[in-house]
Amino acid sequence: MIEHGLSDDCIRIMGLLSERNNVLLSGPPATGKSRLLAELNSAFQITVNAGASYKPDRRIPLPANSATAPGWLPSPERGNRKVFVTAFDQSTHQRDVLRGLVPRITKEGETLSFTVSKGILYRAAEHARTPEGASLLIVDEINRGPAIAAFGASIVSLESDKRLRADGLPTPTTQTFELLDDDGQMVDYALPSHLYIVGAMNQADASVAPLDVAFQRRFAPYQLRPNESVLWRHFGLERELATPLPDQSARHEDVYTALVCAWRRVNDRLSVGRGVAFQLGHGALMHTIPPQDHDGALKYAANCWFLLKAHVDEVFFGDLRGIAETISAEAPSSPYTLTEATFAEQPVLQLSPSEDLPPDQVYRALKAIAESH
Repeated sequence: MIEHGLSDDCIRIMGLLSERNNVLLSGPPATGKSRLLAELNSAFQITVNAGASYKPDRRIPLPANSATAPGWLPSPERGNRKVFVTAFDQSTHQRDVLRGLVPRITKEGETLSFTVSKGILYRAAEHARTPEGASLLIVDEINRGPAIAAFGASIVSLESDKRLRADGLPTPTTQTFELLDDDGQMVDYALPSHLYIVGAMNQADASVAPLDVAFQRRFAPYQLRPNESVLWRHFGLERELATPLPDQSARHEDVYTALVCAWRRVNDRLSVGRGVAFQLGHGALMHTIPPQDHDGALKYAANCWFLLKAHVDEVFFGDLRGIAETISAEAPSSPYTLTEATFAEQPVLQLSPSEDLPPDQVYRALKAIAESH
């Protein structure tokens, strides 16, 4: 077998692609979706040259690599493997995914005509139709654009049992849909079995509409979650310290323990207040190598707290009580306070301080959150 050195998530998704052809990757921000997509891109393009290899310029034909394809690799017998990558946005149209009429201007700029586009799904499908072709289409931010309209009539044909056979011939269940050919005529088209699709999305993104259920069920779901054990390893701590956190931090271990425990507690409250999709992943606390001195740890924690607090502010936008509850503003040791004032004869809430905490106050905030109930 080839030594792949890939993550378990990557291997599992490759296995799902082999079974279902389509996978929908989701998870809160900073859980590693972008890293995993890059890993899938590289892993899919593994090629295995099995059999004899003849080179005319050599006196003796050289044997090819005797390694066999890993069992998790989709279409392992295909050697011409290609990955197509895109991201959806609000301007994505069916012509960008499949085919459609697009204007074309001559070099002189005097004549306007139309041509038929070749969208990224169409190009991937055409490559997978070639004798040795296998294609992986990666669509990041799939819920940020009008996915249903962009995929159009191809939605039903996405399912693995609605595809063409491995040899390119139709089956009784193969589903075709109408598509423009190069001459602008409507023809029946079916998706090949060696075409694989991975869509990635953040379910909690408030700026987009949720995907249609009928669309989602044509994809095998795969979810990433915040991983606390990754953070303990990142900070060089085997596990959470058993003793209570000191009132004043004296070591970098105290700071990092408070940071991870506070992150965990904030995520617990985000799950209760808004849902698990609104948590913040472990990657938000892993922006660089953590310093192993106390002052450096405080600065590192201050940067992490800025990101964590900004995320809480966004999730509970306009709800100061929700923000205060999540960051334990009512705790006696917290540097944050929630007070009530009067404006235009109406009671209003104020959360202080409103500016970013300096490094020497961050530990207090983290400890208050970590030890709150």
